[in-house]
Amino acid sequence: MSIAITSPALARDEASIYHQLSILDSPVFVVRDGGGLAVTTDAGTARRAQVLAAVPALRPESLGDPEFRTHHDVRYAYQAGAMANGIASVRLVTALARAGFLSSFGAAGVVPAKIDEALAGIRRETQGKPFSCNLIHSPSEPALERAIVDACLRHEVRCVEASAFIDLTPFVVKYRLAGLGRDRDGRVVTRNRVLAKVSRAEVAERFLRPAPASFVRELLAAGEITAEQAELAASVPMADDITGEADSGGHTDRRPLPVLIPSLLALRDRVWREAGYARPVRIGAAGGIGTPAAAAAAFALGASYIVTGSINQASLEADQSEPAKRLLAQASSADTEMAPSSDMFELGVDVQVLKRGTMFASRARRLYDTYRSRDGIDDIPAAERAELEQRIFQRSFDEVWADCVRYFTERDPEQIARAEGNPKRRMALIFRWYLGRSSGWSMAADPARVADYQIWCGPAMGGFNEWVAGTYLAAPGHRHVADLATQIMRGAAFTTRVNQLRAAGVRLPAACSTYVPAPLTEEAS
Repeated sequence: MSIAITSPALARDEASIYHQLSILDSPVFVVRDGGGLAVTTDAGTARRAQVLAAVPALRPESLGDPEFRTHHDVRYAYQAGAMANGIASVRLVTALARAGFLSSFGAAGVVPAKIDEALAGIRRETQGKPFSCNLIHSPSEPALERAIVDACLRHEVRCVEASAFIDLTPFVVKYRLAGLGRDRDGRVVTRNRVLAKVSRAEVAERFLRPAPASFVRELLAAGEITAEQAELAASVPMADDITGEADSGGHTDRRPLPVLIPSLLALRDRVWREAGYARPVRIGAAGGIGTPAAAAAAFALGASYIVTGSINQASLEADQSEPAKRLLAQASSADTEMAPSSDMFELGVDVQVLKRGTMFASRARRLYDTYRSRDGIDDIPAAERAELEQRIFQRSFDEVWADCVRYFTERDPEQIARAEGNPKRRMALIFRWYLGRSSGWSMAADPARVADYQIWCGPAMGGFNEWVAGTYLAAPGHRHVADLATQIMRGAAFTTRVNQLRAAGVRLPAACSTYVPAPLTEEAS
């Protein structure tokens, strides 16, 4: 016997269908009755009609690999990646930890004393909830890498996000091995967890395999690890999780995610078979993830977890200025550009930045071109030098060099020693002054340097803005970082179920197929 068209359990109009699809903790049935096609989440109603398609309940907490959630003791298979200079702030990391998300403090570019202060603050504010600290590869400033590792060990930070690595270094190896031990049953335990963010297979393989024997011997000889830890080193990979970083803000190779993730999964499986580890290293996805559709696609590719970055920089908790956040909130997916990086300037490494509202990218590119074509500051023609000093630096090179000396005397004196008698190196430090200060001008909202703001940003920011247009999240003042994460994960679960129905041949109205963020009730969140 068919059901009356007026049954409240059946949804036939677009608004009602969307509501039924949004009830994520109940299965959804597409049925046919006397009134035609309808959607319902009521199993009893579905049994009294002809069921054409059905998808199970899918809570946001169920997305991704459950081992990621268990291993990191978090509620969601989601990480907020680090943003340098402390933009991924104590407040941001704490807010996400309290909401059940993993997040990394942005230690890159922060002086050691401030890193110590930040890690102590996060441990105090999170009250035992898990978090991570960024460990960025710093070939030009190895003292910074060493300081971050020492601070993490000192504060018993049990997870680091290793990013921008070209090769392994003694510092990341020391962190990993210093947490090795055995439990009461004799099983190997890795107390210090490493999430390695990579975009190249050769770098991923270094983290998929055990620590190099040469580093192990050096660390043991220096007393940095114990004999037992040196022995156990060969039995575990360097990383617990490897994040495939596609087209992201900051350091990026702009790899396409649909190519990168399957490639890393295949590499992971090959190394796992060869090494015989107890469990495989998990593969996550980052870069370009700023919408539920992108998150759902990453999980569909086989990612154990997802990582967001650019969208969090525009959140209320990020230590970024209000003018910069307004620029980010206006960005489209085409408003980014590659520019020379400060930390790997001499190597010619680029970072992806926002180009809307700032001239940083073109000015930084000019400095790098000058660096490549000149042997030192004194080799720059007088007219060109005057233009650089007046237009870009807004001060003389001598004044900039004095600043460099003061800065590195506190942070890494070896940098100044290496520049003595080396005009090319001295020129690099002077040019890096501009690249380094530009992100600080943005964070401080320096009104005199608006044209020089360096704002790390990937196309995900534009995708996010386009998705939330017309909703409460369009206004920067509503973008709480935990709310962004919750909406992305709820939307990913919604989108996954819509895609499952499509795969079953169901054609939903267009207005019902895209998740629209709305303020969450306590029960929904």
